[in-house]
Amino acid sequence: MPDRETSEPRQEQTPRLLSGGNPQIPKGDGDAPVQAYITAMPGWKRPIGERLDALVTAAVPDVEKAVRWNSPFYRAPGKGWFLSFHCFTRYVKVAFFDGTALDPLPPEGSKDPRARYLHIGEDGVFDEARFTRWVTQASALPGWKP
Repeated sequence: MPDRETSEPRQEQTPRLLSGGNPQIPKGDGDAPVQAYITAMPGWKRPIGERLDALVTAAVPDVEKAVRWNSPFYRAPGKGWFLSFHCFTRYVKVAFFDGTALDPLPPEGSKDPRARYLHIGEDGVFDEARFTRWVTQASALPGWKP
């Protein structure tokens, strides 16, 4: 669509990166906004986002996705959100909203007494088998409903 002031076609805008390199993506439901977020993840963070999304989708084939608060969110149909991730300067933070119900516990605690986190650094190394077990467990829980 032409720009009213210049009559030139609009350029597709690259998502703005917020602090820590987190992409600013509009709120949206479905796979498309999540893929837009992952595509906009800078540098070494993008392959981590791609891998997390692939593992969640493989573990929960009917997973529902959305972008909320500039982060991808995942839930099982009819339930609340069980997982989200967010870019920080030194790591990608994976949030398990009912993380204290998982066995074993994800390694990082939270101010929220129920949440637990996994931080994935620039080396991209994490235990994918354990992560997949956490996803399977978390998707069976009621989840978080804001």
